Amino acid sequence: MTKLSVNINKIATLRNSRGGNNPDLVKMAIDAQRFGADGITVHPRPDERHIRYQDVRDLKQVITTEFNIEGNCSEQKFIDLVLEVKPDQVTLVPDALGQLTSDHGWNTIEHKDYLANIIKIFKEAGIRVSIFVDPDEEMVDGAAATGTDRIELYTESYASHYHQNKQQAIAPFIKAAQKAKELGLGLNAGHDLDLQNLQFFSQQIPSLAEVSIGHALISDALYLGFENTIQLYKRQLENQ
Repeated sequence: MTKLSVNINKIATLRNSRGGNNPDLVKMAIDAQRFGADGITVHPRPDERHIRYQDVRDLKQVITTEFNIEGNCSEQKFIDLVLEVKPDQVTLVPDALGQLTSDHGWNTIEHKDYLANIIKIFKEAGIRVSIFVDPDEEMVDGAAATGTDRIELYTESYASHYHQNKQQAIAPFIKAAQKAKELGLGLNAGHDLDLQNLQFFSQQIPSLAEVSIGHALISDALYLGFENTIQLYKRQLENQ
């Protein structure tokens, strides 16, 4: 079954808005795992507006499932943190400085040499590497040439068009997933997946290893409760 990694950035945003330690990010991560999450994802940014670098170190001590750190590898501080903490997986995202949220994948052809060098550093440290890519077969081809273990398909376009025409929305992702499978790449996905569109996505892409979901899941939890929401998302993935 596809694994659910819960992105807890929004918990950190809420905490930071008032200072102090409420809600307690570490406790939320422990509870998320207890409630059924298969992993925890964080995306520290240079301004530490949500996840702080110390959070990453603290979380490493309590995560018993899978720890996934996302971020922009152009920041040496990020590279050093990942090598220090040694998560199960690092997901490389081409964010610009100060960017609100991730909104595009890597141009794996233009940045092939750069990515290959960074990926080698992380893999030599025993860390699985995934890189954020758009659902484009050419970009998937380019990703394979970098030496990455996995790709994470950027699913915003699928989520945006799901309600208008879900078959059309999923089509490029099916092609990209097939290409990844041919090339021996593991497959993750994330961005704007929610309780409405997740099940169809996972049913159409049976090779999907993992989804990372934060904003929608935390928003749903405000109405439905944290434990119940995690279980509802897990149910959407019970199709293999």
